[in-house]
Amino acid sequence: MIPRTTPYCQSDDSPLAQADVPATHWQTVLASAIREPSELLHYLNLPQSLLNGAIAASQSFALRAPLGYCQRIEKGNPNDPLLRQILPLDAELISDQHFKLDPVGDLAAMEVPGLLHKYHGRVLIITTAACAVHCRYCFRRHFPYQENRAEQNWQKAIDYIQSHSDIHEVILSGGDPLSLTESRLKNLTDQLLNIPHIKTLRLHTRQPIVLPERVNSELLSWLDSLPWKIVMVLHCNHANEIDSSVASALKKLQQHQVTLLNQSVLLAGVNDNTETLIDLSQKLFSHHVLPYYLHMLDKVQGAKHFYVKNEKAQQILNEVRQLLPGYLVPKLVKEQAGEKSKITLI
Repeated sequence: MIPRTTPYCQSDDSPLAQADVPATHWQTVLASAIREPSELLHYLNLPQSLLNGAIAASQSFALRAPLGYCQRIEKGNPNDPLLRQILPLDAELISDQHFKLDPVGDLAAMEVPGLLHKYHGRVLIITTAACAVHCRYCFRRHFPYQENRAEQNWQKAIDYIQSHSDIHEVILSGGDPLSLTESRLKNLTDQLLNIPHIKTLRLHTRQPIVLPERVNSELLSWLDSLPWKIVMVLHCNHANEIDSSVASALKKLQQHQVTLLNQSVLLAGVNDNTETLIDLSQKLFSHHVLPYYLHMLDKVQGAKHFYVKNEKAQQILNEVRQLLPGYLVPKLVKEQAGEKSKITLI
């Protein structure tokens, strides 16, 4: 059985607890997210036979799913590809020695609390524990956020970046960095302004996909104020995740000169076939987002039921390559703890 861990979202990272001002629209929407398995099953007309497993799995990794995202799920279909990403299952409780708590070696790469330096020229900052949605395959689902967030040790992170002139890109990750209010984001980036060797700010976020309300005028104003090139790496796994509200959010980001890329995870029962990946790439491109990475599943404990073998993954990507132009074919990669770059499989 999987050992019980600290809940993924700490209470002090709740978006409604981040400021002494009234909640903005996106915070209000997020506060109404579904958190109880019984509510999710009822809302989507799913069989009650799933309830006991969902409750058990959500004890160690809580359910969170915004209503807007749930509205894109086909009601009554327990195999819907969006549902599979968010529904806790008893399969998560099956232990396997090859699936780890820290599958990509984040803790070993932590140079100072909250700052990872794995790859040349760039560092990744753990900004928050909070996400708008809890994806069941998340490779940081067991991560000890409470003691490893950069905001609590920000000066140490700043000093580290300042002392390494080869660092030209700073990546904001989490959780999801857009779970922070604009004032907290500005507090982080203001302290980077006096470091001349920073050229690019990258944000790894799922919020424009699962919570498009987050792309509001305040966020866009903050992005406009930044002096660096801004790259936003989205996380979308299936074309059905992109509805009109997401399309509108993506258009706003593009209008503010944000470079949009997408990274997906290859997930059994979600997108592990050629047609689905082609549909995803084409839909992303129709909204001016370039496919970037297709990740092999990071072997995190509790996610074995999502695993796709290397051979099948390579076969699928070869088929995708034969049917799409090269710029629409994401790189098939896996991350291995201790390596100096991601490993490309094709």
